[in-house]
Amino acid sequence: MTTPTPVAHSAQADPDGRWRALAILSIAMVLAMTTWFSAAAVLPQLRDVIGISDAQGGLLTIAVQLGFVTGALISAATNLADLLPARRLVLLGTIGAAVANLGLLVIDSFTGAVAVRFAVGVSLAGVYGPSLKAMATWFRAGRGTALGVMVGALTLGSATPHLVNGIGGADWRTVIVATSVLTVLGGVIAEVGISDGPFPFPRTVFDPTKLGLVFTNRKVRLASMGYFGHMWELYAMWAWFAVFYADVVDDNTRTAALATFAVIGIGALGSWVGGVISDRMGRTTATTIAMLCSGAMALVVGALVDASPALVLALGLFWGFWVVADSAQFSALVTEHADQRYVGTAVTMQLAIGFTLTVITIWLVPLVRDASGWWLAFAILVPGPALGVWAMQRLRRLPAGT
Repeated sequence: MTTPTPVAHSAQADPDGRWRALAILSIAMVLAMTTWFSAAAVLPQLRDVIGISDAQGGLLTIAVQLGFVTGALISAATNLADLLPARRLVLLGTIGAAVANLGLLVIDSFTGAVAVRFAVGVSLAGVYGPSLKAMATWFRAGRGTALGVMVGALTLGSATPHLVNGIGGADWRTVIVATSVLTVLGGVIAEVGISDGPFPFPRTVFDPTKLGLVFTNRKVRLASMGYFGHMWELYAMWAWFAVFYADVVDDNTRTAALATFAVIGIGALGSWVGGVISDRMGRTTATTIAMLCSGAMALVVGALVDASPALVLALGLFWGFWVVADSAQFSALVTEHADQRYVGTAVTMQLAIGFTLTVITIWLVPLVRDASGWWLAFAILVPGPALGVWAMQRLRRLPAGT
């Protein structure tokens, strides 16, 4: 496949071209990120092959999160996301993730599994943030919707392992090989399927002082605080809803898996709707609505473990819709308010801190559940969206804070 001729850097870009770019990059994102959740899809088989406990299985997920944080910090500290073309960095990241993922085929210990999952996370740090930056070069108007669609694609990919567990999957080795191939395919599609958009970010040079962009620019700082609050809630809800719903349906794990696929997967629609609201009513309004809705569910749902499964599922779907509807808008705010020469560094630093917080709540929820039950386990997530709402209202009062 030949590389398309770059689009002229003009505000008169063909609107059909930008939506084509959005479709291609969204497909690339779904494929590229499949290795993030590949171990989750085959965890029951890995338990038998490697001989790990349920608690150790949870640590495999945390290893990916910590790897992602490490990779993001390295990228931010070196300005890598601004020194290399975004689509090239995506391709390199997918190759690294695929190779690390294949390591599961040859390791025979829990320690080895943690190491290769950590390496997957490090590599995928070169995929997520740069993908958002690449998409932002295609959109000024409608950027919130475009980034929302991309995060929606990631969300749908996040839900897929639960679908695999619910309907029964292939041999675990086949899953690992297939996800590695799909990840590289996603990187290739991003690299050769489109060119950079008509609104490129300025070229930059290495400057380690830009690592603090998230903290020194007030608007970026408030946008990032909103994101941190959002992440405090998001991944813990995604990680533990299946276990919670299994308790609701008396340990029917297949039903719980299918319900969780629906609860997480509906977030793809939520991300799109959040983007539309953001572009029409403002980013701070869209993120505030989303966090008020999701925070209310975090406060309520855990108390209903003995309620009707249909009612719990309905509220879970509402929670899943709104819990990720704001995610892309925090990145959109950073692309709009950060120093345009270092947008990639600012977004990557925002992601690094946000994913660090996910480790805390993924670890805390089961501890609180064992000590006090599901209501408090989910209620400890509420301070996240509360902080986010406060930050968005502060940002809204600033000139052009949107």
